[in-house]
Amino acid sequence: MVMENYKLIEKSIIKKYRKEIWSKFVKAIKDYDLIKENDKIAVCISGGKDSFLLAKCLEELQRHGKFKFDLEYLVMDPGFTKEGLKKIKENAKILNVPIKIFKSNIFKEALKDASPCYVCARKRRGHLYNYAKDLGCNKIALGHHFDDVIETTLLSIIYGGEVKGMLPKLKSDHYEGMELIRPLYLVQEKNIISWGKYNNLNFINCCCPLSETACETGGASKRLEMKNLIKELEMKNKYVKYNIFKSLENINLNTVIGYNKDKIEHSFLDDYDKEK
Repeated sequence: MVMENYKLIEKSIIKKYRKEIWSKFVKAIKDYDLIKENDKIAVCISGGKDSFLLAKCLEELQRHGKFKFDLEYLVMDPGFTKEGLKKIKENAKILNVPIKIFKSNIFKEALKDASPCYVCARKRRGHLYNYAKDLGCNKIALGHHFDDVIETTLLSIIYGGEVKGMLPKLKSDHYEGMELIRPLYLVQEKNIISWGKYNNLNFINCCCPLSETACETGGASKRLEMKNLIKELEMKNKYVKYNIFKSLENINLNTVIGYNKDKIEHSFLDDYDKEK
């Protein structure tokens, strides 16, 4: 009996990419306590490689995990092109992911603003939270991976003037009882790309109407700049990404001039004159 294509794709996650993807995914779930029994998780699928892999990993965990939890696979159409939406539907069929598509006018709304990328990101998150909550979900899962964490950290330092990371989970300030989780937190992007190529999968990159204008002169180009910077540094030290990641776990407050906790600023001078 010939195995169906989507089953071969599923098998590749836990067999061929067990070390690079599956083990890292499971480790993040356990280390950061991302999923609890009876959770109902909205898996947010943008149409790209990361979110579709996330959907398959969570599905596999649901099928063979030690406790019960439910999944909803959500695709928000913020104004995709017909071609883009068609590709998402085709990939959902290939991967056997039962997506639910809901529409919004976010792209149109964002185009009217001076900071379209910021508005788009904020509004997309809000729509996803609302729709997920209406379905009875208590968590939304996003496809951010290891490289996103590193790049975000560098962007914050170099362009934001602050040391700011990306947490593996985060409670919502505006939607009571809702939590955001990032199960691919420890999975490197190169392995996600490799998984897609191995299975002859082609995903959309960006169907945003600004992808050739504002995005290329804003956040997207800055993130690409960070990717290139990391590649350059890795030529001298192959552990660069791991060291940046590890630095977020090893902040020595005795050597820091100041830090911000719960919107309260602290200075090393606060305790400097106190007796040791």
